[in-house]
Amino acid sequence: MDNFTVAADTNGGKYQHLHITQPADLYQPGQIVYRQAWSWQQQLVAQRKQAPTLPDVLILIEHSPVYTLGHGASNDFLKFDPATSEVSTYRIERGGEVTYHCPGQLVGYPILNLRRHRTDLHWYLRTLEAVLIESLSMLGLPAHRIDGLTGVWVEGRKVAAIGIKVSRWITFHGFALNVCPDLSGFEQIVPCGIANYPVGSLTQFIPGLTVAEVQPIVLKTFGERFGLRWHLKNITQIATSVRSSDP
Repeated sequence: MDNFTVAADTNGGKYQHLHITQPADLYQPGQIVYRQAWSWQQQLVAQRKQAPTLPDVLILIEHSPVYTLGHGASNDFLKFDPATSEVSTYRIERGGEVTYHCPGQLVGYPILNLRRHRTDLHWYLRTLEAVLIESLSMLGLPAHRIDGLTGVWVEGRKVAAIGIKVSRWITFHGFALNVCPDLSGFEQIVPCGIANYPVGSLTQFIPGLTVAEVQPIVLKTFGERFGLRWHLKNITQIATSVRSSDP
């Protein structure tokens, strides 16, 4: 039988109505190279285009060092030549400018069918921000938005970036929360094309904090916000489930 949970109003933060939680698949494969995780997302999205009733998915992951650019991102925000860099650079489907991923950063890739939630991209972006703001509040950090920008800040430092793609109302790509990364990789870019706000990490405010400590908080808050209950899956099941859904 489905469980009941309380859904929050993302504007006011007040709990206003009850809804039934839905099952969702959770993958937590640890640290993975970017290209592999990108391929997994593409497989999961393709699968859900074929069979829209399949459950929502969240992949929580860390990456080896990598730069990614949105499909329309400008190379002007790169301070290096990708052709000669030891760190890989990928131009991908999401919106937004260049960002950096590395160990110590909690990356979330939600594969959600927004027809089950709300077919509104503004609502989706603001809800992702709300998940992170509430999670950081549970750690005692006063996280907030900045009008006109996407992401999450603490004391003027951008600690979380968000970049998404939606196809047939199925989401992919997602958010990156700087827990305890080496921030030096950000010095080679203008992160998200925003020059007037520095990038920060949670360990600048809570020394010693780890991804392992933050991950369950984000997972709990995400489930509450989107009305999902998690079923942990093995990452090898992605390819198996895609093959089984082929005609």
